[in-house]
Amino acid sequence: MAEQTQTCIVLNDVTVVSQDIEPCGDPRICLVGSLADDAETVEAAKKFNVPVVTSETGEEYVSDSAFCTYFVLSDFESPVFEELDKAGVRLLGKPALIELSGNGVLTYTRRPVFCHVMKDAILVFTGFRKKNEVCRLLKLVHYMGGSVKNEIIDTVTHLLAYSSTGEKYQYANTFNIPIMSEDWVHAAWAHRDEVGARATTDTMAKYKLKVFQNLRIVLVGFQEEDQSQMEDLVTQNGGFNTTLEDQQATHVVLEDQTVTEKPPDCPPKAHVVKAEWFWTSIQMEAPPSETLHLFEELNASMLSPRQMFSSPSTPGSRSRRRKRLRETVQHLAQDDSSSALPSAPASKRRSSAGDLAFLSADGSFLDDTASTPNRLAPPSGSSEQIPLSPPPVDLRQLSARQRVFHELVKTECNYVSILDAIEKVIKVPLENNSQSGGPMLDSQELRYIFGNLPPIHTVHTRMRDDLLHLAHNWTPDASIGEIILKYSTELEKAYPPFINFFENMKEMLQKISSERPRFHAFLKIAQNKPECGRQSLQELLIRPVQRLPSMSLLIGDILKHTEKTSPDHVALEQALDKIKSVMTFINDDKRKTEAKLKLFEIHNDIEMCPPNLVASHRMHMSKVDVTELSDSCSGRGDTLTLFLFNDVLEICKKKSKYNSIKSPSRANLHALKSIKTYKHLEMMNLAHIKRIVDIRETEDCHNVFALIIRSNQELKERLFTFTLIQDDITKSTFLKTLCRTVANIACRNDVENFLVSMDPHHLDIETSDVSLTNALSKALKFATRTGRKVSRAFSFNKSPSKLKRAVSTVMSPFGTLPQQSSMRGATSVNNLAAH
Repeated sequence: MAEQTQTCIVLNDVTVVSQDIEPCGDPRICLVGSLADDAETVEAAKKFNVPVVTSETGEEYVSDSAFCTYFVLSDFESPVFEELDKAGVRLLGKPALIELSGNGVLTYTRRPVFCHVMKDAILVFTGFRKKNEVCRLLKLVHYMGGSVKNEIIDTVTHLLAYSSTGEKYQYANTFNIPIMSEDWVHAAWAHRDEVGARATTDTMAKYKLKVFQNLRIVLVGFQEEDQSQMEDLVTQNGGFNTTLEDQQATHVVLEDQTVTEKPPDCPPKAHVVKAEWFWTSIQMEAPPSETLHLFEELNASMLSPRQMFSSPSTPGSRSRRRKRLRETVQHLAQDDSSSALPSAPASKRRSSAGDLAFLSADGSFLDDTASTPNRLAPPSGSSEQIPLSPPPVDLRQLSARQRVFHELVKTECNYVSILDAIEKVIKVPLENNSQSGGPMLDSQELRYIFGNLPPIHTVHTRMRDDLLHLAHNWTPDASIGEIILKYSTELEKAYPPFINFFENMKEMLQKISSERPRFHAFLKIAQNKPECGRQSLQELLIRPVQRLPSMSLLIGDILKHTEKTSPDHVALEQALDKIKSVMTFINDDKRKTEAKLKLFEIHNDIEMCPPNLVASHRMHMSKVDVTELSDSCSGRGDTLTLFLFNDVLEICKKKSKYNSIKSPSRANLHALKSIKTYKHLEMMNLAHIKRIVDIRETEDCHNVFALIIRSNQELKERLFTFTLIQDDITKSTFLKTLCRTVANIACRNDVENFLVSMDPHHLDIETSDVSLTNALSKALKFATRTGRKVSRAFSFNKSPSKLKRAVSTVMSPFGTLPQQSSMRGATSVNNLAAH
């Protein structure tokens, strides 16, 4: 499309910018149709200091050559506009006139301009096949003040694409030219009546072309779980899932770890690419060039050893390359045939020759020579450099002690290689703030996932170096135990932070991976890299959890094969004890950390919970759900929860999810999630518990117990009676834990004296009344809320005797009982206190 030249002239003190149109006379403005009565438009027209006329259709001014008339319309989709456009006159929309009035300059071109929503936007179209669709989009861009070019040049600001493929798409993606969908043009046109609106604002960013926009993708060879996830990603990113029978398919994505041959029925025009193309597209938020990820049929690096050995030879360099690769794999297999490789977690994918090709000489699944120097710095005073792998040995010629030591060195090298891979392949790229598409994780998330790994990486790298030095300079009296003891203190400091928060970190990793497709795609790409040995990040991160137990077993085996007279025997014993003590310390520290986290969770789940429930010395011991049989806390028949800590007993009432929200409408769903589960009733000091009463089991009384409470400020004891309602913990187990905790608070060792057993009739307890009492309580509350009389809910004339007895005791366990029962209950409590 030819460039337009601009000419700036002054007519009657009015500046007019002309593009390829010669002025035909003095400027004049004609307001067409309803704009003649529009005050805003009339006021804007007057700012140009030119004659302003009005007309219903403007036809009478079209042939008037004495003036250069600008016709202003309120709509570019009316018959009046079509007639004026055919006449070739200058046409402006109301928004364009108002914006031009701001600087008093009339700008006109060969094309009608309704608004300036796309002012200064220069577009290139690509991928569109329907002519009428292209014409419609072209008109809209011109109506909004934009322009369109045939080819991408330096001045182009946007690419309007039909699908996420093609040379122009790749060019724009490479040079960061925004790639928009056709919805962008229609959305901009919807804002045509808004003065000052622009299609280049951030609000229009949502109309960028999606990753797989209008691509028809076939997925072949993937596992069911991955297939389902990838199909969802295709749909979410504007693509279509299809099959090999679809001749219009644009891409065939093959799982190159399982598929070794290109399907014979591939659509002729489809790009056949590897899975890496798919995940790179998600991570980069734009498909890369297909030529970088084309599937290479019969690629030797992707075949299993069996397939490689049985594949037919082909003439030329390809055959020689395969022969050399076979010899390399066979050589590696022979070297490692007599030694056991470190066990790897079960993988759904089968191993490939690509994995074997990256085996290091020590049998590691990760090649530590690919990303790190292949030799260690020499010890001080020595010019010899130590390789980063154990020396090649014939295990049959080694002693049993030396064979186990060789295995320890190999697994340590493998472990450090895993930590290297996590650091260099995953952590460092994620920390790069200049990554395409912006950071996938913020600094806090990076610290939470990887922050506790560097100390472990450092100490094991140094330990590996010392073990390798010893392996390459082996003597019969070499001391293995001293090396382990040298780093035991650092191990004790490095591991607890990682182990304690491993489960939380794993949950966070799963959550982020499921919520952020770019991050998930990044992990998939990293998993397929040889440095990671085809293992996921979660599989790699579990290795630190497994390392100390593995070391303990190997050190124990070395100790078994070490003579007691050897100087290393004592050092190995001390090293083994130290490793076990480190493991014990980690486990104890983990339990303490989990208890602290549990304390915070309980506090956050209780409404009106006392702040002092969270204390540095406080530990959570147990939790039980009970039904109250007395009126001391909430009410007879109410469901309560008891949280037992090492010094207090928190008594809460279980809340209904709908207590605070009458109707769980969609607007209230978020509020429902934030409702706390419990409501605080009382936080009881365990030092105030004088007796714990185990109520003997009867036909009508099950899982009942009582607490006798008296604080220093109270003159009388209070009696709390409950029945246990959960199955995962027995009454005897909870009462034993409670007695032991109360005895610890009282600094006494006679735990059994805190627990007494009684028959239920001593305290007038009958659990069969509880359900009836609870029903009555609900009926009373319902009647109170609705204003109905209680008699409509229950007929008291025909109430069973148990209900009458329940009603008589609902206000107080002793207050309304007959005098004899009241005295017996009081005597029982006094007798218990006397015990």
